[in-house]
Amino acid sequence: TSGHAQIRGMLGSLLEVGTGFHPELTGRENIYMNGAVLGMDAREINRLYDRIIEFSGVGPFIDTPVKRYSSGMRVRLGFSVAAFFQSDVLLVDEVLSVGDAEFQKRGLGKMSQVSREGRTVIMVSHNLSAILSHCDWVIWLDKGKIVASGDTTQVVSSYLLANTKSAEAAEGEKYYSDIEADTAYPFKLIAIRTLDTDDH
Repeated sequence: TSGHAQIRGMLGSLLEVGTGFHPELTGRENIYMNGAVLGMDAREINRLYDRIIEFSGVGPFIDTPVKRYSSGMRVRLGFSVAAFFQSDVLLVDEVLSVGDAEFQKRGLGKMSQVSREGRTVIMVSHNLSAILSHCDWVIWLDKGKIVASGDTTQVVSSYLLANTKSAEAAEGEKYYSDIEADTAYPFKLIAIRTLDTDDH
């Protein structure tokens, strides 16, 4: 609930995609308004406009009021505006948990492209596969405290091991966390329990 950060350069955030969207305005009007909220001027928005619409995939509905958009369409449009904002640091918080798999893949690809351009992307996520694929340095937080930081593979392995040990505190039982259950798709594992011949 409190803290501070020192940032060098311009910060762009994708903490709540679509924040600042006005439901009565069209997608086109909201691109300009949202871009202005992020700190883009009209000339920059004009230059990026076609690329934003193409990336979002909502072109056929761009002149429809945003209140008629699905939550996925709002996320697509909001992410597209913010992703093309030329910030030095991009702060991303679980924004790609909404939307179809194809757009999630494109969104993660866009964040990788941003980092390859020499800009910093800070991604806050419980999606371990995305972290392993797109992060080269990880901080594991628990109740606001840093548990571990460093190499992605090592920190994720430590995280999974710690969760497995705590879940196996009860002898003969393993309860799966939401994160582990999600990575087991198409199954959703909840728990495994072993019993003796007397059902104990």
